[in-house]
Amino acid sequence: MNGSGQVQLSGSVNEVWEALLDPAVLAQCMPGCEELEHTGEHRYRARLVVGVAAVKGSYSATMELVDVQPYQSYRLRIHGEGGPGFVDAEGLVQLQCTAEGTALHYTYTADVGGKVAAVGQRMLGGVAKLLVGDFFRRLQKAVDRQVQANRSAHLPAGG
Repeated sequence: MNGSGQVQLSGSVNEVWEALLDPAVLAQCMPGCEELEHTGEHRYRARLVVGVAAVKGSYSATMELVDVQPYQSYRLRIHGEGGPGFVDAEGLVQLQCTAEGTALHYTYTADVGGKVAAVGQRMLGGVAKLLVGDFFRRLQKAVDRQVQANRSAHLPAGG
């Protein structure tokens, strides 16, 4: 399974980059995330509850950012296992400054196995798009909050 897309975010490249590396923001943005632990530089461990059609379950996942080019791009490698099966995925995230803020380009590939794979590739592709879309909607809200906080912090006293 693979996919790609682009989302336009209102924050600057710096604000978006910081949000993408903040474990608290990531935990809020990842659908089904119950726990996210920063385990080392660019490494995380997560516990997620995700459902695909009638197959719902808990997953333990490790995530690692590699080929990190600060404020420009990184590759994300994910390995997750749980009762419903496993997922091995790799994605590329690239940021580009635009007049509206930041364009985030992404591509991903994923291998899925176990009960969850029995649902069928066509359905899995649709679910993946929904999960990715949900993540970016939540990320936009988190970036909007950060932009507002940054602007409020720079207002003159009494203004």
